[in-house]
Amino acid sequence: MPKQKSFTKIEQDIRHNYRNNLNLAASPEEVKKFFAYAVQDFIRQAFDGRVPVAFEDIDLDPKAEAGFVFGPALLANEEFSENREDSDLPRIIAQLAESAIHRLQHLEDKHPDKTEAKIFPTPSHAGRRHGNPPAK
Repeated sequence: MPKQKSFTKIEQDIRHNYRNNLNLAASPEEVKKFFAYAVQDFIRQAFDGRVPVAFEDIDLDPKAEAGFVFGPALLANEEFSENREDSDLPRIIAQLAESAIHRLQHLEDKHPDKTEAKIFPTPSHAGRRHGNPPAK
């Protein structure tokens, strides 16, 4: 049986910032963005930059079996594909996706109107800052 590689140390390095970012996310798009950035960072560290990974190569997809989908460019990378099969990389990314999906559900359940307003602001509120008007 071949030896399995472990990327747990790298996961622990990125998890703290990832949790903080998810907690700050105010919209589903921000959650997806933070997930993609965390996975990019994880893959870059895991492969010492040898595996090029773009934002478009990672997609949080709650409907997918693992909760995420890799793009064709990343899947075509030989080193990435080999390590996907004999490491804990899929488990780690699935756990990151699970956290993001929980945050998505929380945002949709708790404040759907507020979330919608941030994604699709009304013209009367777009670009406005709340607070005191400037002094003349």
